[in-house]
Amino acid sequence: MSYETINVAPVTPRIGAEVDGLTLATPLSNRQVEELHQALAEHQVLFFRDQPLDVESHKALGRYFGELHIHPNTPGPEGHPEILPIHADANSKRIAGEYWHSDVSCDEEPPLGSILYLHTVPPVGGDTLFASQYAAYEALSSRMKVYLEGLTATHAGDHVYRATNVLVGRDDRGKVFPKASHPVIRTHPVTKRKALFVNQGFTTHIDGLPKEESRAVLNYLFEHCTRPEFQVRFRWRPHSVAFWDNRSVQHMALWDYYPQVRSGRRVTIKGDRPF
Repeated sequence: MSYETINVAPVTPRIGAEVDGLTLATPLSNRQVEELHQALAEHQVLFFRDQPLDVESHKALGRYFGELHIHPNTPGPEGHPEILPIHADANSKRIAGEYWHSDVSCDEEPPLGSILYLHTVPPVGGDTLFASQYAAYEALSSRMKVYLEGLTATHAGDHVYRATNVLVGRDDRGKVFPKASHPVIRTHPVTKRKALFVNQGFTTHIDGLPKEESRAVLNYLFEHCTRPEFQVRFRWRPHSVAFWDNRSVQHMALWDYYPQVRSGRRVTIKGDRPF
């Protein structure tokens, strides 16, 4: 695919591309936005360097792709509920996303994608891994594809968010977290390609299967869908941005930099119901 207003350089054959030739903090042209849509569909996760973003320009960037999502457990600072702070330092007891997952897949309409901006990063470490769920689906045997076709799985937020809240000392008594069933194999609404849509963070069981069978199949899929050959690894620098397609990508943040500081924020774009 050719681009007129941006430069797009693939990072691996299956997933990831570095993008330059534009300034994300300034208003984008219709053509630039259209080409970013195209690049996201083609490469699944886009990386940008040297792109300082304040809160308002970060939100404006996300809104080029849809309405912004408010996190069910961690709404943003006052006046900016759409902002998800991302911060770790010597006092942290956990970090966001230190396991393979698809953002808030427990929602009835999981997010389209997420845009993460980090202004402060450790000297080394703190990388984020991304895995293509198109590649994961396509590598399944034909018999496994037939077996999984038509199955749904339950995704729940309760165990994820309550564990987080215990660690950070947040009182969530009386709070109800999202829970939803989604196809194990989903069809991307833009590309029409098939992707696996289960993840070890939120997926609790495959609907309608005996408990033991569900657990065995999910354990296989969790290991399969994050195989190294499906991955790209992003090494952060200050003022870098990563924009990933939540519908076809899983990701995991590495906490190998304690007690160094890694800090920034994320906006997340609303999606639609998987089919």
